[in-house]
Amino acid sequence: MLQVLMPAFVAGILVLSTHVILGRQVLKRGIIFIDLAIAQVAALGTVLVHMSHEMEHMPLANLWMPLCFALAAAGLIAWLEKHMAQELEAMIGCFYVLAAVSAMLILSHDPHGGELLKQVLSGQILWVDWSTLILPAVASILVLALVLWRPQLLLGRGFYLLFALMITLSVELVGVYLVFSSLILPALAINRCESKWALAWAYLVGAVGYLLGLWLSASYDLPAGAAIVVTLALSALAFRLTYSKLINGLKP
Repeated sequence: MLQVLMPAFVAGILVLSTHVILGRQVLKRGIIFIDLAIAQVAALGTVLVHMSHEMEHMPLANLWMPLCFALAAAGLIAWLEKHMAQELEAMIGCFYVLAAVSAMLILSHDPHGGELLKQVLSGQILWVDWSTLILPAVASILVLALVLWRPQLLLGRGFYLLFALMITLSVELVGVYLVFSSLILPALAINRCESKWALAWAYLVGAVGYLLGLWLSASYDLPAGAAIVVTLALSALAFRLTYSKLINGLKP
């Protein structure tokens, strides 16, 4: 069991390594659904690769095609942020819906379309192996180093470039639902935490969520992605409640 669960857990930690930081920025910008939208657009690129036999056999097509779609969506959202700021969240929601129904329409006559959609949305984290983690690990290290070197990148348009890159890699690893949960739930857990250890708490919340979800999945034969989403939510809620009680208890 450990041979299956360890790569899956490391995949979760890699996703969290960048998504906790990006998720905090998403909350600050007030663009909560950008992760769902860009993840779904990247998933649309994956669907198109699947439907094209010629493209399916191209080297790394499952990476560069979704990445192109994600970068295009991120670039358009960056433009909308400047020119249509008041309607930005609504436009992002429209992107998500259009990308989702487009994938459904493209796969409507594919006998295996339903299974592919389920795979893209829920992911197949238990099928991750060590070789699959090399590229995400390198990308995560480079992005974290870049953010530490130039943290102002998260405040400008560079945020969208980094966001699109990491979302694309994460969707391939864990699926759309876990991408959204990994971005938002740990960030929500520490949203009112003013401690200098806030980021460390967020990583702990995420790691506990992944660990418990994988254990539940293996122990009770549950879908891993769905189980982890639930345990991430419970972990985030437990931290928020505990932190709130602690802060209220310290007030005179």
